[in-house]
Amino acid sequence: MDWEIVIGLETHTQLSTESKIFSGSSTRFGAAPNTQANEVDMALPGSLPVMNRGAVERAILFGLAVDAHIAPRSIFARKNYFYPDLPKNYQISQFEIPVVQGGSIRFFVDGEEKTVRLTRAHLEEDAGKSLHENFTGPHGESSTGIDLNRAGTPLLEIVSEPEMRSAAEAVAYARALHSLVVWLGICDGNMQEGSFRVDANVSVRPRGQHEFGTRSEIKNVNSFRFLERAILYEARRQIELIEDGGTVVQETRLYDADRDETRSMRSKEDAHDYRYFPDPDLPPLVITPEWVERVRAGMPELPSQKRQRFESELGLTAYDAAQLTMERATSDYFEKLAGALPREQAKLGANWVLGELAAALNREELEIDASPIAPQRLAALIHRIIDGTISNKMARDVFTAMWAGEHGGDPDAIIEARGLKQISDTGAIGAMIDEVLAAHPAIVEEYRAGKQKAFNSLVGQVMKAAKGKANPQQVNELLKQKLDS
Repeated sequence: MDWEIVIGLETHTQLSTESKIFSGSSTRFGAAPNTQANEVDMALPGSLPVMNRGAVERAILFGLAVDAHIAPRSIFARKNYFYPDLPKNYQISQFEIPVVQGGSIRFFVDGEEKTVRLTRAHLEEDAGKSLHENFTGPHGESSTGIDLNRAGTPLLEIVSEPEMRSAAEAVAYARALHSLVVWLGICDGNMQEGSFRVDANVSVRPRGQHEFGTRSEIKNVNSFRFLERAILYEARRQIELIEDGGTVVQETRLYDADRDETRSMRSKEDAHDYRYFPDPDLPPLVITPEWVERVRAGMPELPSQKRQRFESELGLTAYDAAQLTMERATSDYFEKLAGALPREQAKLGANWVLGELAAALNREELEIDASPIAPQRLAALIHRIIDGTISNKMARDVFTAMWAGEHGGDPDAIIEARGLKQISDTGAIGAMIDEVLAAHPAIVEEYRAGKQKAFNSLVGQVMKAAKGKANPQQVNELLKQKLDS
């Protein structure tokens, strides 16, 4: 049977406030356990929550960026469940009226643009953390420690519609969302520290069937690679289960990266299991049009806006513009580079940023902010390609030397020291071509007999005679003229 995967993602984005969503405790990562939890976070009797204005403004900013509706009035609810690291035995979240409603995320998969709609984005508090390793009880038995530093950390949970149909599509969506929240400055995006965590709802159905299958939720995936592997495994598990006569049950599962498999964690609850009701300690959240406009006025240029500008002003393709705006630092680097190049050469600059520079950064595991080659220096190298001083092939050698810091990373000094200047004198190139034609009459006859490979062979001989320094375009043009004359 031909099966179709149906995927929706719920993303917990930790907001970049200095204090927690309902208390003044610090949100700094890495502090000693239970040193950043006050009476509100620990749910001591008589303590009351107070809304963090900065968290609301970050939610508004996200809503504006995805073209969503910002609710003028939203409410907080208590989501009731028991877990050792949840001191109140309920989580303050939003249920019936979230602060952000609708919106969409655009991204590319295999060069094709996709759009996934958002259901909602709502504010909530994070729970604490259970520590299962290196804890023993009074008699040496295995125990679990509770760290409440994370309790009360502000989250924006972003929920997509179940519109993704492959693991690759889900990863591309998650990457685009991650890029956007970091671009906006509302989240640091550190997946290792848990700042950006993804829950994947996965189900399968026969292709062409309208009804959804029973879904499983894969909880708290903290890397894009694991997200793809988890979805692929879970879809395969469900298909095999159904084809063997079994039934998929609605449940929450965890992904085990060591075994590359998902395993059951608990049965999946429905909304009514949590007994949501409005939190009596928090008044409705009222967002005035004036507040929304103040946030809008401080918005940075969005990736979508920058993509359109790169296409219209610099003539880049939609794909190149999308790749260059995946991260704000990359787009800033490219803008500085493009500003130092003629407009018609912006495409060449984009090729270098997405090609040689990206490859070098990946090899060294560096962010573009830490690149040893500044955009102005890369522009200087590209200028030497444009004016014919060096060929593209030579430029790659110069780039490697610049990366290593030779001659202070100055491309002109490297070109001079290595004697890499390209031969562009038509007289000198013509003389070399004449010598090659005289030395290889048999290859000349093959070309005139219609064999194109013979032409490439003669080009190679000329470049060999020039020790690779002849201008390839001039070699091709002059050789063709002499052969056809």
